[in-house]
Amino acid sequence: MTRPDAAAVAKILRELAQRMELEGGNPYRARAYAKAADNLTLSPLPLGQLIEEGRLKDIPGIGDALEAVITKIYETGQHSGLEAMREKAPEGVLEMLRIPGLKADRIRKLYTDLGITSLKALEEAARTDKLKTLKGYGPAFQAKVLQGIDMSRRPQGRHLHKAAAAIQYTVNEIARSHPGWTNVTPAGDFRRGLELIGDLAIVAVDPKHRGDTKTIKHGELTIHVASPERYGIALLLATGSPQHIEALSKLAKLKGMTLDQSGLHKKKRIVAQETEGGIYGALGLPLIPPELRETGEETKLAQSGKLPDLVTQDDLHGVLHAHTTESDGSDTLKDMAEATRERGYSYLGLTDHSQTAHYAGGLKPDEVPVQQKEIDQLNKRLGRNFRVFKGIESDILGDGSLDYPDDILETFDLVVASVHSKFRMPKKEQTDRIVKAIENPYTTILGHVTGRQLLRRPGYEVDMERILKACAKHGVAIEINAHPWRLDMDWRWCQRGLELGCLFSIDPDAHSTDEIDNIQWGVLMARKGGVPKERVLNALGLAQFTAHLEARKAKRKKPASRRSQPRIRSKGAELAR
Repeated sequence: MTRPDAAAVAKILRELAQRMELEGGNPYRARAYAKAADNLTLSPLPLGQLIEEGRLKDIPGIGDALEAVITKIYETGQHSGLEAMREKAPEGVLEMLRIPGLKADRIRKLYTDLGITSLKALEEAARTDKLKTLKGYGPAFQAKVLQGIDMSRRPQGRHLHKAAAAIQYTVNEIARSHPGWTNVTPAGDFRRGLELIGDLAIVAVDPKHRGDTKTIKHGELTIHVASPERYGIALLLATGSPQHIEALSKLAKLKGMTLDQSGLHKKKRIVAQETEGGIYGALGLPLIPPELRETGEETKLAQSGKLPDLVTQDDLHGVLHAHTTESDGSDTLKDMAEATRERGYSYLGLTDHSQTAHYAGGLKPDEVPVQQKEIDQLNKRLGRNFRVFKGIESDILGDGSLDYPDDILETFDLVVASVHSKFRMPKKEQTDRIVKAIENPYTTILGHVTGRQLLRRPGYEVDMERILKACAKHGVAIEINAHPWRLDMDWRWCQRGLELGCLFSIDPDAHSTDEIDNIQWGVLMARKGGVPKERVLNALGLAQFTAHLEARKAKRKKPASRRSQPRIRSKGAELAR
């Protein structure tokens, strides 16, 4: 018998996970099988070798139980319980599990009660109003199904943080299996900082290798093995994007050169190949950051000397948008403050949920002063070099008002205003609602602007141009929410925000001390959007950030007739506008 490879075993695991989910079994078990399927093909070693050497459990998500399951499938080519599971539902029903927001219990009912056995049949039934015969499956559900089907057809991939874990495992395996290899570097979508990662790519140098770069494919993983002298061109091409490489090739042609897998050359003479910087330099360009290598237009900016000086994580001095056990966080105020300080930040903007967010334990009005007193006491103990600012993540209500009366809003240092309800409002009404919240003088930051959850839920419909203009006009920072399931706002809108004069805030949306580190993904999104540190609210130092908040408070207290008068701005207050 021919033993199945990692890809074949992963396919069986993935089907098992789907059928467990469909049957309503232990959801954690189903997720574990799905995770194991995703990660099984990442090893640069054959599956048989991993089993023989007892290294299956080195793969993220594989423990004792799954090790036994995978080994059995490898030895027999099958899973003993799968055939019985297949008899309960045809394969087409599994397609429906790809629809974001459509739960397994709903899919079971669609199959058992209406006989829907495929994605195509479900789409037809939703479009022809046939689902309403089931209670709770009326027009709103049908619209959600069609929206989800459309979303499932868009490019898929791993979330950024999951790709990071997978790549780290692969890098570690390469170091163990090929100790002589050097310059092991992630490439592809991950290096360019896309929010969803397709195929995983890694470039490595084998000092013994000569000639053309060798490509090794392991399921979703591609390893490009280059000779030392061809590392630069291998990394450049493996990073992409295709549009960026095409733009470089056109520029090379204009300069009488050719860019191909051997490097940049003029006739038969190699001009540059060993480093990316050397290749860009030979084309008359500065080294273009990987995050900007997307459309090809970035090469024109580089030629004209207009590449942005991108924000880095070291530029950030504060953590804004964080939750504690007072709402839906898992760590206390003291824990969050200490963890923030230990990471080298100078301030924490604490923003538990407001009262309408009862599902998240939002603070009732009488709980606000209690927390604020605790913050005052904590600040006395923390000293002058670190401060916790009193904030709230206030729900934007359906009419655009914030979730407390003004006398309570006045007690906060900062307010993150966010939509958490009524996602399906028509585009104009949804935009009007958000713009009204932006116009509220107590709003400091607009939180996760579209409410999207990657691969789970599309964002609500909004007029982004109007929202960005309103943020620019009222000096409200627009959040780049760094939670890896959100990464909202979309980096593709950052450039327009910069053109309009928007200020950004890179926020972890942390619900635990560990999630403070989400901020790295927000920085990546900001860099991909071309955002410089001068336009990032929490790149202000403690004194400057304090001045910014004080300037906004002072502006609220001015009579309306005087608000349009010019004023002298301090460096810290410049961003308050």
